[in-house]
Amino acid sequence: MEGYCNRKTYELRYSDFDFKDELTLTALLALVQESACRSADELGFGYDDLRPLKFGFLVVNTYCELRRPVRLGERITVETWPLPPRHIIFERDYRVLSGKEEVAALASRWCLVDLNTFALLPPERMGDVHTDCPYRNEKTVEVPNWKIGKLTDGKEMYRMRVNQSHCDHYFHANNTRYLDFFTDCFSMEELAARRIRSFQISYAKQAKEGRELVLLRQDFDGYTICEARSDGELLTQFRVDLAEDAV
Repeated sequence: MEGYCNRKTYELRYSDFDFKDELTLTALLALVQESACRSADELGFGYDDLRPLKFGFLVVNTYCELRRPVRLGERITVETWPLPPRHIIFERDYRVLSGKEEVAALASRWCLVDLNTFALLPPERMGDVHTDCPYRNEKTVEVPNWKIGKLTDGKEMYRMRVNQSHCDHYFHANNTRYLDFFTDCFSMEELAARRIRSFQISYAKQAKEGRELVLLRQDFDGYTICEARSDGELLTQFRVDLAEDAV
């Protein structure tokens, strides 16, 4: 499908890979969001464009289907474009390639907020930047359900405190860091013989420096849900579908 697309090839670092020499979920999410930021800059609604207005974009959900792991020695190309907004929801899709092979497809949802009040803003508040934006209707992946069910019998895996090294320019734990928090709910032994087919992450509340997080996990038939809670309040959820066979 023709239309606007931001395309960037990334050289991967040794530190982007895990104990299986596969690209970590955190590194993958960081790279696709780097491309999202590049695209927003290119289209006139990037961080520096919105900062004088005291506006900002916050990611609400991300869904990813992994065709296969990205392995040490490969480099990836990320393609991304914004879809037409729906009410106050801004959607963006991504295609991740190794050479010409599609290795992952992602979809994300974002909200435009007033950084003083965190009130949700409609796309019209961006003015001509929204009116003139070359939105593209192509979807790379169909999301089964944006909603992740809440845990009913979650087991506490560990506790941690949000430190300054986890935080970004919005002064809360950066959304990509939650993938480290959640994958630490699994052992190397568990992951060694399994592969991740898809994952989904949903953000409900911010976690600022000093806040204690409780990481919970509950296994279901074919998938696992993890939650990050603080003082009993749900902050972030993670769902991962694991195949029993490693690739």
